[in-house]
Parts: sequence; C-alpha cells; structure tokens
Amino acid sequence: MVEATAVMTGRSPTAAMFEPLTWALSEMGRRATAPQYLMAAHTLQRVARDVARFFVDHDVWLTPTLAEPPVPLGTFEGPPDQPLAALGRAIAFVPFTPIANVTGQPAMSVPLSWNPAGLPIGSHFVARFGDEATLFRLAAQLEAARPWADRRPPLAAV
Repeated sequence: MVEATAVMTGRSPTAAMFEPLTWALSEMGRRATAPQYLMAAHTLQRVARDVARFFVDHDVWLTPTLAEPPVPLGTFEGPPDQPLAALGRAIAFVPFTPIANVTGQPAMSVPLSWNPAGLPIGSHFVARFGDEATLFRLAAQLEAARPWADRRPPLAAV
C-alpha cells in the first residue's frame, strides 16, 4: 500500500507520510526475500486448508471477539523507536479473529453480553468458506433471543 500510495500521489513515500507501524511493516516487506515470501504464502495456504478440514465436521466456530475488555484510546500506539510493539499489543488484544482474515472464512461478531461497565462483549462466529448465509441466519436467531439493536454503551455517540 505504501508503493500504491506513491503511484496514486506521484510522490516518493517517506516515513512522515505514514503511521510508524505502517512504515515499519513496509520496511520489513522490502527486506523480505522471494523465498521468504513464498514460504509465508505457503504457510497461510496450509492454515487455510487446516481450517477448511475443521469445517468438514463443524458448521460454526465460536470464539470470543477480544481477549480482554475494551481498552483506552492510545493503547495500541507503539513508542516511536519501537513501532512494532503496537502490532504485538494488537495481536494480544484480538488473537481469535485474524484466522478468518487470513483464511477468507466469513465471520461475524455479535454483542451477546455486556460487562459491568455496560460495554458490549462480542461473540465471534466463523463459518465455512463461502457460507455467509449460515452466519446471517444465526445472527437473526441470536438477535431474536438476545436483542442488541437498542443497547448502547454509557458514552455512545448517536
């Protein structure tokens, strides 16, 4: 995306044009060799096949959406000299949901519970590749059983 931005803007990209984490990841990408890239792509494809095998016997996979309650703004900002620290913090915060992003599985997060502070707690559902219909049907059933459309956290902006 850094290079695409350069093409779209006609300007050479500089660190000042991007968030520190974006720039650090771009720099890491530039240092990766072709064999490293191919091995990473192979690993992601293997994980996708493993997940597909899971769904041979299961309709839906349920996990928490987050590993901890919502955090204050700024939690994911890494120190200027360690921009990748932000990525490590984000991975610890959302360890369950990236698998769907990596494998292309349809997924949804629905607020089925609320913590004592009145903040929603998401339940993350993942379905077979291409089976969004199961998630839509499940969401309708869950919302009928535990309506959430009218619930708002205490400081919600409307």
